[in-house]
Amino acid sequence: MELQKNMILLNQTFGTKEEAIRESGRLLVEAGCVDEAYVDAMIERNEMVSTYMGNFIAIPHGTDEAKKFVKKSGISIIQVPQGVDFSTAGEDEEKLAMVVFGIAGIDNEHLDILQKIAIFCSDVDNVVKLVDATSVEEIIASLEEAE
Repeated sequence: MELQKNMILLNQTFGTKEEAIRESGRLLVEAGCVDEAYVDAMIERNEMVSTYMGNFIAIPHGTDEAKKFVKKSGISIIQVPQGVDFSTAGEDEEKLAMVVFGIAGIDNEHLDILQKIAIFCSDVDNVVKLVDATSVEEIIASLEEAE
């Protein structure tokens, strides 16, 4: 999947994980990937099962029921150098996400997208590259070399 510059934000800060998820969803909506209702489904999915994946990344995506709101596959990437806490109430451990990937996929394409991101980000050095990137082009280059 081709990464689009208009779907990548650098140096963002969020007070809550909901704000971060909504922003990742807004980028998907503006790029014509999903309907607005998909963003609420991204919040709902994170409430059901945390979309925090470890290694300082979160991958919010919609519920299975929200597939009807997906117009085309897409991925948004938000760099959050200070991190945003994705832990849930009652958890002792803070789960900081420094990169938030919002994804939407036609049919089961979201599974392929999830897998590629998970493999790339399983090496924390790759996550550091994304967090330290100073340009959108640098983020795209890092992710494309992984394919």
